[in-house]
Amino acid sequence: MSDWDGWSGEQDQRGRRDDGYGRGSGQAEPEGARRMRHVQRPGPGPQASRQPQQPQQPPRRPAQPPAGPAYVPPQQDGSYNGSSSGGYDSGYNTGQVYGGGQPPSGPRGRGPGGPGGPARPAGPAPDWRRRIKIGSIVLVSGLLVTGIGTYFWADSNVRREVDLSKVIERPKEGDCTTYLIVGSDSREGMSAEDKKKLHTGSAEGKRTDSMMILAKCSSGNTMISLPRDSDVEIPSFVGSESGKKFAGTGKRTKLNAAYAEDGPELLVRTVEFNTGLRIDHYAEIGFAGFANIVDALGGVELNIEKGFKDEKSGADFKEGTQTLNGEQSLAYVRTRYAFAESDLQRTKNQQKFLSALAGQAATPTTILNPFALYPVLGAGLDTLIVDKDMGLWDMGSMFFAMKGISGGDGVSMNMPISGQRGGNLVWDKAKVQQLVQQIQKDEKVTVRGN
Repeated sequence: MSDWDGWSGEQDQRGRRDDGYGRGSGQAEPEGARRMRHVQRPGPGPQASRQPQQPQQPPRRPAQPPAGPAYVPPQQDGSYNGSSSGGYDSGYNTGQVYGGGQPPSGPRGRGPGGPGGPARPAGPAPDWRRRIKIGSIVLVSGLLVTGIGTYFWADSNVRREVDLSKVIERPKEGDCTTYLIVGSDSREGMSAEDKKKLHTGSAEGKRTDSMMILAKCSSGNTMISLPRDSDVEIPSFVGSESGKKFAGTGKRTKLNAAYAEDGPELLVRTVEFNTGLRIDHYAEIGFAGFANIVDALGGVELNIEKGFKDEKSGADFKEGTQTLNGEQSLAYVRTRYAFAESDLQRTKNQQKFLSALAGQAATPTTILNPFALYPVLGAGLDTLIVDKDMGLWDMGSMFFAMKGISGGDGVSMNMPISGQRGGNLVWDKAKVQQLVQQIQKDEKVTVRGN
C-alpha cells in the first residue's frame, strides 16, 4: 500500500516510478496539489506499555545572539530613564555589557589584568579633601609634639648660673625689659686645635670680650654697647661665692675688671651703679658657643663696607656682602687693632653682626621648625649662661628685639663718651642720665652715642 493517497506515478523502463521531483512533470497541465496521508502515531497500547519509556530530551535551541539595545520610551515629563540620549538605551547606564558584571576599567575595555582580566570592583570615589585634611592634622600634630619636646629639652639644659638676687642696692624697675648681653673669651669645651683655629689663645679663666645693654620697649628697642675700656667705679657688693659684703673704695677701673674680680653678679652691680638702669636679665656666651651657633645656622650674611685684616684675630675680609662661617664671625667681632677707633669701632661691628645673627635665627623657618631649631639650640647650650629667672621665652624675646633693631625698629649706639682718663673711656654723664630716663619711662630714645 502506498504512503501517499491519490498518487499515480508512472514507471520508467526499469519499473521505477517517476515521482516528479527534480525532473518536473511530463503532463501538459501543472500537477495539482497533493494531500499527505495522516500518519497515526501508535498510542500507549499493550505492546507500548511493555517497552521502557525513554526520557524525552527537550529540543535544543540554537544559541541566541545577545539582546541588542532596547528602546526606552520617554516619561511624561519628557525625560528618559537611564539614558541621556533620547529613547535609545545603550545598555551602559547600568554598567553591564553583554551580561558582564562591571564596566571596563582598563583601556579599550580591558580589565586590570589585561584583556579578559577581572573587572575593578565598583566603589565610592576617594575623598581627597578629607585625606588632605587628615594628613595636615597628623603633620601639624607631629611637628607640635616634636617642638614641645625640643622646647622642654632645651629649657632643661640651659645653664641658669647667675643669681641676680645677690646684687644689692638695685635701681627701681622701669617700663622696659632690659638685658645685659655679654660675650666672654671663655675657652671652655675647646680643644687645642679649636683654640688655634679660632685664634683665641690659651689664657686661663675668662674675661668679658663684649658687653651691651638691650632695652626692649614698646616705644622701640635700643641696643647700647659698653666698651670694655669704659671708666667706671667699682661699688660695694656681696661676693657671689663667699656671701661676704665688700665695701666700695671709690676705685675707678675698666669695666671688664668687674667681671674678672667677681663674675657676672659684680658686673651687673657695677653697670647698675654707674648707669642707674636696672638689669632684668643676664645672658653670656663663650667663643665656642658663638661660633657653633653661626655654623648651625649655615653662616650669617653680612655686608662689610670696607675690607680689613688683623693677624691677632685672624680677620681677613674683602669689601662687599658675604656669608661668614663661625670662625670668620668670631674674627669679625673680636677685631680691634685694625681700626683707628679701636674698641669703639669693634662695638659697632659687634652690634651689626648680632643684629644680623638675630635676624637670621629669629625667623619662622627656624623658630617654628624643631628640626632647624634643635641644632641651633644644641650648638650654644654648652657655653650659654643666663640668670636663674630667664627662660627660653625670654631668650626668644631678646633675639626678636635684636632682629627688630636690624630691621629699623629701634636704634643702636655706643654709650655716649665725653673723653678719656688714663686710657679709659669716660662716659658723658648728662647724656647717660637722659638716655636712662627715656628707657625707664618707655619713651622714644633721642640720645645718640659715639
